Amino acid sequence: MYTRRKFIEQSLKISTGLCLFALPPFLSSQSRSRFHSASYYQTLERRRVKCELCFRGCVIQDNERGFCKVRENDNGKLYSVVFGNPAAVQLDPIEKEPMYHLHPSTNILCIGTAGCNFKCQFCHNWHLSQATPEELRHRSKRMTPEEVVNHAKNLDSGLSFTYNEPTIFWEYMYEISKLGRREGLTTIFHTNGGMRSEPLKRLLENMMGVTVDLKGFTADFYRDVSFASMEPVLNTLRLIKSEGKWLEIVNLIIPTLNDDLNQIKEMCSWIVDNLGTDVPVHFNRFSPAYKMKHLKPTPISQLERARNIATEAGIRFVYVGNAPGHRHNSTFCPSCKKRIIHRTHFMVNEIRIKNGNCEFCKHPIPGVWKT
Repeated sequence: MYTRRKFIEQSLKISTGLCLFALPPFLSSQSRSRFHSASYYQTLERRRVKCELCFRGCVIQDNERGFCKVRENDNGKLYSVVFGNPAAVQLDPIEKEPMYHLHPSTNILCIGTAGCNFKCQFCHNWHLSQATPEELRHRSKRMTPEEVVNHAKNLDSGLSFTYNEPTIFWEYMYEISKLGRREGLTTIFHTNGGMRSEPLKRLLENMMGVTVDLKGFTADFYRDVSFASMEPVLNTLRLIKSEGKWLEIVNLIIPTLNDDLNQIKEMCSWIVDNLGTDVPVHFNRFSPAYKMKHLKPTPISQLERARNIATEAGIRFVYVGNAPGHRHNSTFCPSCKKRIIHRTHFMVNEIRIKNGNCEFCKHPIPGVWKT
């Protein structure tokens, strides 16, 4: 288990060009033989490599791993330790991502592994994201990309890459999504937004939509609470929008950390100016978790204030999440104001959209619809 001090020390080492996550001593040569070649890295002198998959750009010494704990340098070559080894495989409603304007009321087969390139102190999936593959070997199973896609087809579901940060298992996600799109499956992923532009563009060729966590709207919050950086996330949001993929944004409002209404107003103005008014924004309720168990759950009133700010800024589809039964978990037509998707938490009770239009007033509703 990492202490905060140890993690900060590791972060500083990475920021100065070194990655010093040593391999577990019990890692066998036989298990190494099952590793999959990684994409997006440079070979450096003295058998070092520089990973170029995410914003960190870890420089990794021989026989060590990057910040994410799943990309390993073996004799000057970078490998993915988690390719074909999901630690979480589960059938969920697409609304759980949350993804509200893309094929609502359908199911997705969700895939996750160990590891992450952030260290959010409030992470609800910390048992996956902050674990090494070795710590989760008891729950991991071998599944080739073909087996994942066939499993999704048998379940009549789409595919989602989620739970931990899918950037860190890019090769696995890419191969699965490529096969999935070829088979006509819905393909989406939920990300913290830290991927670099080149791998993101290539991945988006296989994706129909993306849910991005915009965790706050200050550099200090990203640095101090998520041990990350905000600017790469903003670049990711712009790129997804420019590539024409369906985009939804989640902002988990955490009391005392990112709930300042002026910052929320700045964030909403940025969204309108850079992404437009049709990108759905989900203000989700925080529940105490991981290193933030001392905080209280977000008051519903604060979520509603944030929603009012977003609506006043011009965002047309603003949701209150993690609050089962709340009126604004449903979708309303921006023209006639009638409810066109009735949700109770993740369950869809009714859809009143036809050919992409409101059934009542025929107003176009942005999204990717099957009806």
